[in-house]
This record gives sequence, C-alpha cells and structure tokens, in this order.
Amino acid sequence: MKVFCSVIALFTALLIVSGNLYAAEDLAKLESRIVNCDEILNEIMQMPDKSIPTDLLSKCSAVAVFPYVLKGGFFVGGRYGKGIVVAHDPQTGRWRPPVFFTVGGGSFGLQFGAQAIDLVLVIMNKRGLEGLLQDKFTLGGDASVAAGPVGRNASADTDLLLKAGIFSYSRSKGLFAGIAVKGAVIAPDQAANQTYYGGPVDVKELLFGNKIIPPASSSQLLKTLSTFSR
Repeated sequence: MKVFCSVIALFTALLIVSGNLYAAEDLAKLESRIVNCDEILNEIMQMPDKSIPTDLLSKCSAVAVFPYVLKGGFFVGGRYGKGIVVAHDPQTGRWRPPVFFTVGGGSFGLQFGAQAIDLVLVIMNKRGLEGLLQDKFTLGGDASVAAGPVGRNASADTDLLLKAGIFSYSRSKGLFAGIAVKGAVIAPDQAANQTYYGGPVDVKELLFGNKIIPPASSSQLLKTLSTFSR
C-alpha cells in the first residue's frame, strides 16, 4: 500500500512539474509574439512613404497586430491568426497593457494560392474598441473597415476619420489574389490572456481600465507605440 501511495505521489508530482513546464513554454511563446508584434510595427514605421501616419496613431483608440495570418483559398478562402490589441487613450497618450486576440473567418471570390500576411488594424474610436468585448466582432459588419492611408506624415481627412471606424494594413509574405479583410472575426484569446497575466483577467479592464500594470515583457512594444504616436 505504501509503495502504491508513493507511486501515486510521484506521478502527481510529475504531472505538476510537466504542467508548470507547459505553462512556462506557453508564456515564452506569448512573450515572443509580443516581441514579433513590436518588430513588425518598427519595420513598417521605418518606411516613411508607406508607413502608418503618426496622425492616426496619435488619435486612435487602439492598435491590433496579427503576425503571420494564414490565408488560403481556391474560390473559397479562409484566414486565421493570433495577435494582440493595445488600447490607447488619445487624451493622455497612454498605451494600456496588451490583450491577446485571435482573428479568423472566411471570404468568397476569385481567390487562388496561399498567403501569410502581417495584419495591422488601427481602431479609431471608442465604439470600435468596445466592439472587441463581443464574443465575435466582425470587421465590415460590426464596424466599418477601410484600407488605411500611408505615409508617416500623411494627415487623414476629418471626414475619413469619422467614416472609417478601423483602418487596415497588411504586409504580404506570399502570393495571393483577391485579398480582403472584411468578414474576419476578432475574438479575445482568454487562455492566452490568463497565461500571460498569471490568472483570470478581465479583458474590459485591460482595454479600458488602469488597474493592471503592463508586464515587463511588453515594455518595448509600449515604448514603440508611444514613439510613433507623438
């Protein structure tokens, strides 16, 4: 009986250790994703004639970055990716802690081949940001989306800002025809948020509140956003 109990105890201990290692591995991947998002933003903003206008970044309510969104299709296409959303207070210039989200959905049309893109969304108003609290937030359905203007010093027209709730940008890494963002569904990645923040966390508090301190691993990303939104 003692031997049996010892075996059970050892087995339980191994499960705990392996579980902790799995959680640590997941955390490392999430931190790597944040670093990747920071690199994407820096690379995009280093192209003055094709970058996101700083005017948009200074006035926006949030920025979403989805690295390596996979998309493929032959008449019927699909897409899926994982990324982050960082909320912004235009009045104070403060960027809040990153929130993990997924993007997915289908599109129809003349589509051939496969493609991986880096997708960046600039959410211009509070309504668009509040929409992210829904279980399934559809681009082009729940919020209007338009191809974003480019050029770091470009000044977006006031009417354009009012009409488009979200501006979209993509950086291609493959070949694809008929690319479209409309119809994609964005949803919180609850498991990723829980792992990154070490327990249950309120997405609404992350997007709108001031109680949660951004982890150290997100400091460079927040610094990058602050630099390009001045």
